Amino acid sequence: MLHKPLFRRADDLDEFVDLASVPRHRYIHNHPFVLRLRRAVEFDYVSISGLDIDRFRFGTGQSVDTDFPPAFIEAYYEARFHLTDPYVMASKNARDVVVEADVPKPEVPNERLNYLLETFNIKNRTLFPIRRGDVVYGGVGFTRSYPFDAEEIAFLKEVAPAAHNAITGRLMRRFAASELRLSTGEVLCLRLASRGLTSEQIALESGYQVDTVNTYIKNATKKVGASNRTQAIAEAIRRGLID
Repeated sequence: MLHKPLFRRADDLDEFVDLASVPRHRYIHNHPFVLRLRRAVEFDYVSISGLDIDRFRFGTGQSVDTDFPPAFIEAYYEARFHLTDPYVMASKNARDVVVEADVPKPEVPNERLNYLLETFNIKNRTLFPIRRGDVVYGGVGFTRSYPFDAEEIAFLKEVAPAAHNAITGRLMRRFAASELRLSTGEVLCLRLASRGLTSEQIALESGYQVDTVNTYIKNATKKVGASNRTQAIAEAIRRGLID
C-alpha cells in the first residue's frame, strides 16, 4: 500500500512541513500547462517524476506527479515495478528520448507488469530525461494508444524541461533549500550575489561580515554542486532556491 495518499491540488503543499512529508505520488488535476500541452500533442497520460535532490531523483519513485489512474499508480509502486521495469531501467542513464518499443525485452517477460499495463491501457510509453550534466534527475513521460511520430517527439523533447519545471517548480521552491541544508544566510547571500553585488556590498546589505559572506557563499556553492560563485547562482536559480 502507498504510505502517503494522493492529493490533487498544488495548494495542498501548504499542509506539509518538509519534502519527506509530501505524498510521493501526486495526481495532476487540470494543470494549466498540461492542458495546453495536450492541445498541442494528443496523449493519454503524462508522468513527471524526479527532483534534483538526493533520494528524490528519477527512478526512486519518491516524487511522481501524474494523471495515470490512481489504481495503476498504487499497484505499480506497491509491486515495486519502478525497480525492475525495463523501460525505467533504460531511462535512468538515457541521453535522449526513450521509446518503449525500442527498449530491449527481457528474456523472461514480467507477466504481472505486462498485465498491469494492458489492464490500464498504458501503451507506447515515451520518456524525455531531464538531466544535469551526467545525472538524470527527472523524467517527463507520455503514453498513447498509438505511437508518437517524429515531429511530435521533437516537439515534446523541446518542451519537456519546461513541463518538468512547471509541475515541480513550486515543490522545489518550497523545500529545496531545507533538503540541501542551506541556511537562511547562505540563501540570502546567494540571492544578493545574483543581483551582481560583491561580497563587500552583500555585507553592507545583509549586516554580515565580509568573511561571513564569503563563507556562506563558499558553503552554498558546495551544497548545490557548483564549482564557483557564478555556477552556484545559476544552480540556485535553476533549482528554485532563489528567483
